[in-house]
Amino acid sequence: MGKQVWRAVVAGGAAAAFAAVAAAPAGAAEGGASFSRVQVNGGRPIVIGTTNEVMAPASFRMTTTKQGKWPAVFLYRSGGDRLWHAIETDDCVKVGPGVCDITERMYFQPSEYDMRNSEAGAWKVGAEVYFKDGSGDSDDKGMTVHVQRNSRLTVNASPEPVAKGRTITVTGKVTRANWETRKYAAYGGRHVSLQFKPSGSASYSTVKKVYADGSGNLKTTVKASKTGTWRWVYYGNTTTGASKSSGDNVVVK
Repeated sequence: MGKQVWRAVVAGGAAAAFAAVAAAPAGAAEGGASFSRVQVNGGRPIVIGTTNEVMAPASFRMTTTKQGKWPAVFLYRSGGDRLWHAIETDDCVKVGPGVCDITERMYFQPSEYDMRNSEAGAWKVGAEVYFKDGSGDSDDKGMTVHVQRNSRLTVNASPEPVAKGRTITVTGKVTRANWETRKYAAYGGRHVSLQFKPSGSASYSTVKKVYADGSGNLKTTVKASKTGTWRWVYYGNTTTGASKSSGDNVVVK
């Protein structure tokens, strides 16, 4: 048995909350509906920090000859475990006999839900509907969505200003959200890019790549050649979101 998933379902402007015990989708195990045009967060990872609520949009088309209620797409893993989040769906937009287009919003609130760090990573997408006759239908849509822990980067480039040809030391730190403590912690060993944007330019370019130490600290040196802004960029992985530091401008005299 999976854990319970609480949803808020909007129908005709009235919200109704209910709980459903998760079961692994079994490819229309009970039949009665089909789902198509499924999209979750535009195909992008869902990145969640420690405090702020995150909303991921979803949409799908449902075809059924029965009277249904509470249609939704949801995230699950093998064994039936569902990712705990709130779901809000809009009313059916009819596009043909027994065919509805439905928009949905998935809400993830790390400061309220007991999220586990092990929940970061790949999740499958399922779709389901309950019918007024007491039956239901759930389908595996063959899609994967990554749910990631947010990461953060800091930067400091010094000295400021600096004489041309002298050495600039760029430091920083990479951290990521710990959902269990609801705090950010050091994320050591990451491969992080140092980027530079010359004064008057609109874009950054990568100068070098540096590994963070075990405490997430970053440090490297570069030669001062022109005035501009330095930043760190981490491109993320399957469990952790990408991030950029703010820019630190250094005037070269």
